[in-house]
Amino acid sequence: MGKVRRTNKVVTLIVACLGSFMIQLDNSIIILALPKIQASLHTSLSGLQWTIDAYTLILAALMLTGGTLGDRFGRKRFFLIGLALFTIGSALCGFASTLSWLLFGRVVQGVGAAALTTNSLALLAVAFPEAKERAQAIGLFTGLSGVAVSVGPLIGGVLTQIGNWPTIFFVNVPIGLLTLLLALPSLPESRDPNARRIDLPGQVLVIAGLTCLVTALIESSSAGWTSPLILALIALAVVFLVAFIFVEARVREPLVPLQLFGIRVFTAANLLTLILSCGTVGPVFFLAQYFQEVQGHSVLEAALCTLPISIGVFMTAPLAGRLAARFGVRLPIVVGGLIYGCSMLLLTRLEPDSPYISVWWILGMAGIGFGLCLSPLAAAVLSATPPQRAGLGSSLFNANRQVGLTLSIAVLGTIVLQQFPTNITGQLIGRGVPASMSEDIAHKVAAAGGQASHSAALGQLPITPSALQQALNQAFVDSLHVMFFIAGIAVFAVAIMAAVLLRQTRREEKREVADAPMATEEPLVIATITEES
Repeated sequence: MGKVRRTNKVVTLIVACLGSFMIQLDNSIIILALPKIQASLHTSLSGLQWTIDAYTLILAALMLTGGTLGDRFGRKRFFLIGLALFTIGSALCGFASTLSWLLFGRVVQGVGAAALTTNSLALLAVAFPEAKERAQAIGLFTGLSGVAVSVGPLIGGVLTQIGNWPTIFFVNVPIGLLTLLLALPSLPESRDPNARRIDLPGQVLVIAGLTCLVTALIESSSAGWTSPLILALIALAVVFLVAFIFVEARVREPLVPLQLFGIRVFTAANLLTLILSCGTVGPVFFLAQYFQEVQGHSVLEAALCTLPISIGVFMTAPLAGRLAARFGVRLPIVVGGLIYGCSMLLLTRLEPDSPYISVWWILGMAGIGFGLCLSPLAAAVLSATPPQRAGLGSSLFNANRQVGLTLSIAVLGTIVLQQFPTNITGQLIGRGVPASMSEDIAHKVAAAGGQASHSAALGQLPITPSALQQALNQAFVDSLHVMFFIAGIAVFAVAIMAAVLLRQTRREEKREVADAPMATEEPLVIATITEES
């Protein structure tokens, strides 16, 4: 019996790690494949924004409900449902021949990821009831998740180079099927007899509000901020999100207990996490475009070019936890925010022909800065959360991060897309193209995704194709300068706000960080667990 039990523990750990590995890999593997997706599906840059946000938006919105469903109706059941949906969604993405098909697959992936993410650690809590064993299992689990995030861009580059962009999705299918075969006979079923009820009104309102907000942000680059559609979407987003707060304040078991935001450190740390996340993914998204479309690198070469970011995060994330435990959470967040902000300001000097030797160390700085911030912010959230609600606090932190990632692509992407046509016009006028013709070319190129390969449809031009390409490259990089500047200022604000809002005595802070549950990419599970035979 003990041998069987031990076998189940090992299999549960393997299954949970494989599920988490797929999700974390998918978060980062797609970035380097975006230019290939754009060329293959003939989509605009806003279409690429949706390729990211269709996944992260659904994941963020459903993360809390996914855990509640598992608690009420069976964690194994919803882990398997999530695994199946994620695998099916990956296959749909791989077979996609149109953008709408790809986005549908990404939504299915997001639904599956929400169920997988929130139930993986719950399964480990059941399989490893002893504190020491559980800590070791969670350490391996989170370590593998970190590896997946770090190597994702490189794996994405290799797979895209070998088998084009569908390969990055198809790779999930055999992993998902293997995990499913291991999980079905081996995972124990468990429920929480005291699980919260499903807050359906709150869930519907938060999905509707976030969807309207993100749609308005992304589509404003083409429709314009004064468009009736954009104004209507913004108004609807405000109505839905205000209604969400109204409902959450009155229901008995809310999706998001608003009382937690009465805790100053909890609110401040979540706000800083949101801003930090908003300032981080967008730059990586456009650096992938820069290395491939502007500098002409292959997908694999572009993956290697962005590797210093992952190395910086991987090296400093463990150090950040130790610094927080010794000096309190404020120091690493302030230092990390300043380092990351400086790296973004340095990137405003980027040019189309910048040699890599002048860029790699700046990308390493960005990774170091981000790595120093994230773990202490998680510790701050968890240390400020009442112990009986630690699992919920962790879930809110991770959902908040996903919302930030979604807004990062939407907000920073919109900044680039709105600057791009203006910069193209300026570059063309500077090369002797008449103003009216320059504006017409700028709007056509921007609508086509900014790719010079579409310039054949522009008709006879008074400049050579080479000069047009140079103008487009410079216009794109000038647009990136604005985005890098805003991202840097946003994260500088994180450092300043952390210094002001996370003020505690060192003794209090060190004690809270030491007592806080381990910060992970997925929600921690602290609940009454009953195992079914």
